Amino acid sequence: MLDISEVRQPVERGTGRAGLGAPGSGPVVSGDESDAVAVEIRARSIINRVPGESAVPFRWTVNPYRGCSHACVYCLSGDTPILMADGRTERLSSIRVGDRVYGTRRVGDHLRYTATPVLAHWATVDRAYRVTLADGTTLVAGGDHRFLTSSGWKHVTGGTAGRQRRPYLMEGDTLVGTGRYACGPEDTETYRRGYLCGVADGAAAPGEYSHTRAGGSADDERGYRFRLASDDHEALSRTARYLSSFGVRTDRFDVAAATVDRRAATSSARRIAPVRVRDLVRKPVAPCDDWRKGFLAGIFDSEGSCSGGVVRVWSTDDEIITEVCLGLKCFGFDYTVEGCADRPSMRVVRLTGGPRERLRFFHTTDPAVTGKRGIDDAAIRPEARLEIVSIVDTGEERALYDITTGTGDFLADGVVSHNCFARRTHEYLDLDSGHDFDTKIMVKVNAGELVRKELAHPRWCGEPIAMGTNTDPYQRAEGRYRLMPQIIGAFRDFANPFSILTKGSLILRDAALIAEAARQAPVSLAVSVGSLDEQVWRSVEPGTPRPQRRLDVVRRFADLGIGCSVLMAPILPGLTDTEEQIEATVAEIAAAGATGVTPIVLHLRPGAREWYFAWLARWYPGLYDYYAQLYRRGAYAPKSYQETVTTRVRRAARRYGLRGDGSGRAQDDAGRPERVDPDTGEQLTLL
Repeated sequence: MLDISEVRQPVERGTGRAGLGAPGSGPVVSGDESDAVAVEIRARSIINRVPGESAVPFRWTVNPYRGCSHACVYCLSGDTPILMADGRTERLSSIRVGDRVYGTRRVGDHLRYTATPVLAHWATVDRAYRVTLADGTTLVAGGDHRFLTSSGWKHVTGGTAGRQRRPYLMEGDTLVGTGRYACGPEDTETYRRGYLCGVADGAAAPGEYSHTRAGGSADDERGYRFRLASDDHEALSRTARYLSSFGVRTDRFDVAAATVDRRAATSSARRIAPVRVRDLVRKPVAPCDDWRKGFLAGIFDSEGSCSGGVVRVWSTDDEIITEVCLGLKCFGFDYTVEGCADRPSMRVVRLTGGPRERLRFFHTTDPAVTGKRGIDDAAIRPEARLEIVSIVDTGEERALYDITTGTGDFLADGVVSHNCFARRTHEYLDLDSGHDFDTKIMVKVNAGELVRKELAHPRWCGEPIAMGTNTDPYQRAEGRYRLMPQIIGAFRDFANPFSILTKGSLILRDAALIAEAARQAPVSLAVSVGSLDEQVWRSVEPGTPRPQRRLDVVRRFADLGIGCSVLMAPILPGLTDTEEQIEATVAEIAAAGATGVTPIVLHLRPGAREWYFAWLARWYPGLYDYYAQLYRRGAYAPKSYQETVTTRVRRAARRYGLRGDGSGRAQDDAGRPERVDPDTGEQLTLL
């Protein structure tokens, strides 16, 4: 595959909005999603060997185009804590599209925190490497993942020459960020008692009250109030929940209206014996860590603030100030105690240190009020020892995850991490080769001369070469660059076998040349046609030739005496999978003269899954829950469903004299062949 090391003098061209690859027009340079940028490169090699562990039936491929400027790289262990926009952390594996996380933006000489949406989320299994930093942070990542260092973005692994030539991490490099995040408190009974004590102490001496029944008789029960600002609803909700866990029910009501100088106050109260509440909020003789964490969270929610990037707690009670200081000292925070010029009785505990210490306070104590936990626009400064002390190959294949965000990065356990740009859908599902041109298309302009040169090499032994296994060689850019005639001409001249998989009708331009090559060596052609449903085609594949036009490709090559099979893929659950739909599609495929048909049910690998579900919600919302259930266990539909669909295809194929496995050989149900997903090389068993 092409590395950045293979790019020599990339050229971006643009001639307006004529469309990439339109005859007589140049590539389009624009930010519009329907446009594209073509980057002309000179590759160093073109015939690529398939990795030995792949289950595909060919060993060599040629791909004259790359569908986007960044291949999908899957980065981090699912346990990696990601900094969310509310100041909390969440496991990377648990993040979902639509969540908001912190990314960065550059302002002057500094990177600053900024909230950004999660646009996509992926998972895969890949070789894992363990990166350990001087402050103890440990990151488990794939070799292709990139972190921001003091000298720029670097991959976890790389080399100084050859295909792996790229900037890569080395011991001694320094990552950018705040360092690892503190572990949050456990939701224990002791933590809850500490939180209630902090809220009570900060609620201006919550008082008791008596209740008078209608008619003037005094109620035997008494009440107890926690008074908080009405907009601190998160603290009120947590207080009520914690009291409920101790068997205390609560009500809310306003006790003070808002004025110019004062926010409205809301109480959380219930008519109960006050001795019960006093017991819950009593300070223990020897507070433990859990209690201190809860107390700091409660007092911050009720009497704390975070403005100008500084955490403060205010009180007129010396005992409360002392307890706050003891708690901060217990967890190693630096602080100072200051007076208040306009209120002599007020004292303020101020946390010192930058965003690193602020985050550590929030994560250690976990206050409820998220509005006080934000760090927007804070500068990311080198506050921690983030030198790399070791990079170790774990020797294991692990489940790794990545996300795409609006800023192009995110904060992974305190270090700035480059997110994955989604590999577009034609590389995953063969669904949408038309809308994939919102990113750069890499055009290997010297592909033809390289193929001829490498076929002539004495060590080349004439093995079959597959095309269309990664990106469609007859995508729109081919209309301008005309690389395929050069490649096919080389195969013809060297009598080298080859195969082509496409869903583009542009292949008809080269029909005569392919016929010449087929007289010199075996040639195998396949066209992708999932369904004849016009509505589905228009919504799923608007940039591709209509299905009937693709079947014209089959007819043309059948007339030339060149066999062309059809990959009936993807078959979409609930949309193109009924007996009637499959019967109609197979009948048309047979009438076109196809040599066989291979059914493949839709599979939703990470990246494609998010795209497809978003499309589904927009076009077929009634099927959303059905798909969520069908694909709840992973990328593939249940085997029972696959068996139902492929059996329907086989039966229809037999009725029309086709081979139901696309092989051109008769097969009965006892000899089910294994087929290969042409996009990924994954081996699939036709059930």
